[in-house]
Amino acid sequence: MTKVDFNPAPDHPGAPDRVWAVVPCGGKGSRAGGASPKQYRLLAGLPVLAHTLNALARVPGLQGVVLAIAPDDFWFESAHEGLPPGGFAHLPAVQQRQAATPGGWLHVRRCAGDSRAQTVLNSLQQLQDDGLAAPGDWVMVHDAARCLVHPQDISTLMDVCRVDPVGGLLAIPLPDTLKQAVAGRVGTTLARDDKWLAQTPQMFRHGDLLQAMVSAARTGLAHITDESSAMEQQGYQPRLVPGSPENIKLTYPPDFALAEAILKERQP
Repeated sequence: MTKVDFNPAPDHPGAPDRVWAVVPCGGKGSRAGGASPKQYRLLAGLPVLAHTLNALARVPGLQGVVLAIAPDDFWFESAHEGLPPGGFAHLPAVQQRQAATPGGWLHVRRCAGDSRAQTVLNSLQQLQDDGLAAPGDWVMVHDAARCLVHPQDISTLMDVCRVDPVGGLLAIPLPDTLKQAVAGRVGTTLARDDKWLAQTPQMFRHGDLLQAMVSAARTGLAHITDESSAMEQQGYQPRLVPGSPENIKLTYPPDFALAEAILKERQP
């Protein structure tokens, strides 16, 4: 595809200004260790997923959340320490949004695929098939394991993307020196001035992102590591919105100790 300097997304005349969240939650998290998938591991008294849902529930203007779990996931409905009776949907912040949203706010779907990208594609199609999202609606995809995201950063992303023709993502400028390896040794040092670390949420129009993911799937989704990369393949240049270094993705065992310390620091 020919590279373009700037390719705005198609116009969506009359499109509602609604924002949906998609939370891929079908991974096993084997690199994180533990007896359960990492999204269900206990962290500061609650499962990781509970912290993520609490953060999203505190974002005004978020129409609803599609939580994509695996078809054989028995963990979601199991009893978890720290959760109220009834599970994740009965977290106080989530229950409040549920009660205030006609048709419900949390939509749990057993549509996770065998990769994160496939789960996102399945979720976008589910939003369409269920009649929840129109092509002009916004969709922000957020990792279940990024439970430290600040609600204010999500709100900032929403405000920026709503007036952007393409959409964008939370990211932080690369803080460290970047090396390129050759056979386990330093080959060269790369300039870091224009390098950013991508985070989630990543927010795009539902129709545009669905089309980008479907197009990417024709040649395989292994190369799609986030939603921005799918949009980039269509010639778009998503906007980078500064996020927080605390918005880490829990991947390895030491990440949980760091997250625990951050959550304790946030407590009043």
